[in-house]
Amino acid sequence: MMEIRPYIPGDDGDLTELMADLGYPTTMDKMIQRMEVISATPHCYTFVAVKDGAVVGMIGCRDIYYYEEDGVVTQISILVTKQELQGQGIGKALVTFAEQWAREKGSNALYLTSGIKPERERAHAFYKRMGFAVTGYRFVKPLKQ
Repeated sequence: MMEIRPYIPGDDGDLTELMADLGYPTTMDKMIQRMEVISATPHCYTFVAVKDGAVVGMIGCRDIYYYEEDGVVTQISILVTKQELQGQGIGKALVTFAEQWAREKGSNALYLTSGIKPERERAHAFYKRMGFAVTGYRFVKPLKQ
């Protein structure tokens, strides 16, 4: 059975491994620093999926206030499952959890962005199956080299 719960500092080693599975390798020290900042940031939330005592996935959400209309939208800022366990329903459970959680908080919508790399095509198909629609582009201008 799988449990979804809020992140706790003892999860940092597992989150470091998950970041590598997502294609963003980092060190545990850097992950600890990131999670300290994220956890202290208002309206930012991290949840983990735990199966057989091990963290097997994570989802990060943040509430964003609209300029265009009243209310809040919830952004999924990260979603990752252990590479060897993909396709076993962990991501679906995390997104379903986030959707229910955001709905209960009164969020107007749940949204995410995803890269256009070929290795993300499987994720794009997953998001569409989960009810997300492609609505635009994301433009990024790096400010640090």
